[in-house]
Amino acid sequence: MTVDPFLPQPATGPGGAAAPPYGTAPRDDAARRAELAAFLRSRRERITPEQVGLPRGARRRTPGLRREEVAHLGAVGVTWYTWLEQARDIHVSPQVLDAVARALLLDRAERSHLFALAGAVDPMPGRECTGVTRELWQLLHQLTPFPAVVQNSRFDILAYNRTYGRLLCDLDAVPEADRNGMWLAFTHPVWRAGLGDLEATLGVMAAKFRASMAEHLAEPAWKALVARLMEASPEFREIWAQHEVLRPVSAVKVFRHPRVGPLQLTATSLWTGPNPGPKLLYYTPVDEMSRERLEQLAAEPAALAAV
Repeated sequence: MTVDPFLPQPATGPGGAAAPPYGTAPRDDAARRAELAAFLRSRRERITPEQVGLPRGARRRTPGLRREEVAHLGAVGVTWYTWLEQARDIHVSPQVLDAVARALLLDRAERSHLFALAGAVDPMPGRECTGVTRELWQLLHQLTPFPAVVQNSRFDILAYNRTYGRLLCDLDAVPEADRNGMWLAFTHPVWRAGLGDLEATLGVMAAKFRASMAEHLAEPAWKALVARLMEASPEFREIWAQHEVLRPVSAVKVFRHPRVGPLQLTATSLWTGPNPGPKLLYYTPVDEMSRERLEQLAAEPAALAAV
């Protein structure tokens, strides 16, 4: 039987027997500390200095941030953070873990994973450090009436302006856990009705998602989203089984809005960090009619919102 590595696989123990449920077997402290150290290094190396407002410098050889930079951003001791990445047997307070999570711009799933590996209780469960800066928020606002959104490679919607928040549905009314482009495109009836070419859009999104997931196969948030989509959408299961990876797509998108009418918009992406990190996606009108309809949409009462 062919195994799709992009799908969640059942855990097995020695000899192929089913492994006990997560959390029921005794954890090896050394293995847990080693996993924590590796996780911290992987998160640190993916962040560029520019993402957190630091100069790159001419002699930088470290991929991503240096250890001392993470310590500085989190206001924790350099030695303390270094010991964490060296898998030392030390006790770390929830406050230090919170500071490290903020410095590394961890999302909700990554933050939960960090606290689980550290064997600590998160004082603010569900918190997400999206890295959407005040300047980026201002840019989103200034782009109005053009729809604009910040999302990561998993299609999580991190921030958006009021026009985007009304483009495909009332995004403010969508639960935070469901503000994901893949989830909305495959399961939200109103969102789906607003997409001009639903079939093509779903195929392209799934192909992009699979290509991005190649670098995140072991990460719980990615596997959880695939499992959730597989359970909720037969359409997703069919498309996912095709193993498509990236397909050419026109930058011109057609949206069908129930109040202002059809919109023809050109999509433009600006990366806010290392590809494939978070990106700013904004839409500009193709014609004057679309521009007028965007202005009408933006004038509807709505507040700037974020995940």
